[in-house]
Amino acid sequence: MEANVMHIVAMALLTAVKVAGPVLITTLAVGLLISIVQSATQIQESTLSFLPKLAAAAIVLVLTGAWTLRVLTGFTRELFQMVPTLLGSG
Repeated sequence: MEANVMHIVAMALLTAVKVAGPVLITTLAVGLLISIVQSATQIQESTLSFLPKLAAAAIVLVLTGAWTLRVLTGFTRELFQMVPTLLGSG
């Protein structure tokens, strides 16, 4: 039983990293670029860093939305397939 729970937790963490990774990496890269530009030009406007990161995150979500849905659907299917084993009838 504990092995099943550990497997589910590991699958959930891996799925979370897969789903959140592209957006986080993109916003990190855009934020770094904007910070470098702000440092070079000495313009310290908060919206200058927020809006490009928001736009980049939205673009990545649109581009990877179908893949994300497939990953989450696969994870959910695996969980539902494990229900009989977790209840002890499988």
